[in-house]
Amino acid sequence: MTPRRLTLAAALAAALLAPAGAALAQNLDLQRPHKVVFQVSDGDAAKWNLALNNARNVQQDLGRDNVAIEIVAYGPGIGMLKMDSVVAARVGEAIKGGVAVVACENTMKNQKLTRDDMLAPIGYVEAGVVELMKRQREGFAYVRP
Repeated sequence: MTPRRLTLAAALAAALLAPAGAALAQNLDLQRPHKVVFQVSDGDAAKWNLALNNARNVQQDLGRDNVAIEIVAYGPGIGMLKMDSVVAARVGEAIKGGVAVVACENTMKNQKLTRDDMLAPIGYVEAGVVELMKRQREGFAYVRP
């Protein structure tokens, strides 16, 4: 192969593997029999606690190894993923327990937030609404507490 073709082949391979790598980085095993995505777009600790309780209950009822869970935060909900969040400890526990929690970078830009402002273990998606659409297309059940 020519160097140009090798570069193109490497770029294609990276593009094809990127979605799988992104899913693994967010603790998501898309091969699990059950999948659920939670939308949290409210800046209310009670809503966040409800979403986190729902995620924990799903894991308990179906078995942690049988379900892929992602919580997508955008709009006013992004504030609960900041370092000084009142639900920071619970978010950390959920992530340690296998729940993927992701922040919308569009919202972060609009609110002038950087990754340094956010909880360390969370993941990031370019657009929260688009992430919800993708997950639904992948067979995830959609829940908005």
